[in-house]
Amino acid sequence: MIRSMTAFARQETRGDWGVLTCEIRTVNHRYLEPSFRLPECLRGLENDFREQLRKQLKRGKVDVSLRLHASDQAQHSFAIDEPLTQALNDAAKRISRILDNPAHISALDILRWPGVMATPEQDYTEAKASAASLFEQTVNELVVARTREGERLLAILEQRLVAIHAQVADVRERMPQLLEAQEQQLRERFEKAKIELDPERIAQEMVMLAQKSDVAEELDRLDAHVAEVRDTLASEDAVGRRLDFLMQELNREANTLSSKSIDAGLTRAAVDLKVWIEQLREQVQNIE
Repeated sequence: MIRSMTAFARQETRGDWGVLTCEIRTVNHRYLEPSFRLPECLRGLENDFREQLRKQLKRGKVDVSLRLHASDQAQHSFAIDEPLTQALNDAAKRISRILDNPAHISALDILRWPGVMATPEQDYTEAKASAASLFEQTVNELVVARTREGERLLAILEQRLVAIHAQVADVRERMPQLLEAQEQQLRERFEKAKIELDPERIAQEMVMLAQKSDVAEELDRLDAHVAEVRDTLASEDAVGRRLDFLMQELNREANTLSSKSIDAGLTRAAVDLKVWIEQLREQVQNIE
């Protein structure tokens, strides 16, 4: 089953340490190109996240955003250096005994002293474990979304392949009639120019015309490429690059068919083929 490279996934988890939110967005790209926005306290998880993405995704530009909203308890927790505070208080008392008119020292004055109050280093062990689990869940959701979008793309691709196959079959069926019409037009031109109708000369002209307008090989290749696209779409591997190559080959044969056109109807058929192939190519750009 094919997978799209365009998808979005979001997961959230909570704990005593706060709230974690993980969002992953992916768009089409020739290779796998992940980028991460992580909180500084969770930066050490980036290499593990990259490895996990390489195991589950083959192509696409991947933007990963992980946000941590710490709990109120963690945000407003402070530590007081009690020995330093006691030392400052003792020093203030000694200075007060020396001065004639000492000013009163308040608790706020003590708190302003460097090193008295500090935010304790938080233990993010539980948050890291939750972040790893959350990231795995989000990636799994992303894969499901890419697969679901791939199913929609598959239906669109199959419609275009059916149209191309039908057009090729129609051209193949009409070619004998087109050659007969060309022979008739050739005879009429000879008669109009009052040229003696030499059967051998007409045969030679028809052979040259048939060689010039022989599109059997192009039609066979178009059918073969359509069959190859269908086989590729049934593969379990990442097939985007191979499909892109097959789109080029389909377009090449449609261009050759157009250059050999001997009839306005055949020209229109070649144009229709190129339009459908271009529509295929646009959708293939989103396939992993």
